[in-house]
Amino acid sequence: MLMVLALGVSSVQAKTVEVNLGTDAGMLAFEPSDINISAGDTIKFVNNKLAPHNAIFEGHDELSHSDLAFAPGESWEKTFSTAGSYDFYCEPHRGAGMVGTVVVN
Repeated sequence: MLMVLALGVSSVQAKTVEVNLGTDAGMLAFEPSDINISAGDTIKFVNNKLAPHNAIFEGHDELSHSDLAFAPGESWEKTFSTAGSYDFYCEPHRGAGMVGTVVVN
């Protein structure tokens, strides 16, 4: 009986989604800019093109990364544990439209 119960339980693995800071085409944008994840998932922000970049989450200092990334490939990760919608932007390039949204289910 225990074996049947154990086989019936599926383990859900948390995933990591990679977001480029600056597109391969050289645009000032997050790629992707709209991210849908589940609670417990992680986003890995990777500096790509046209540095410097960071990611500021409006009203969520605990998720924000205010330090500027200058080196190509420089990265950091944030794990999202609470469902909701989180708007974010790159501080130096917000005026250029470098913004995004994370939706956590």
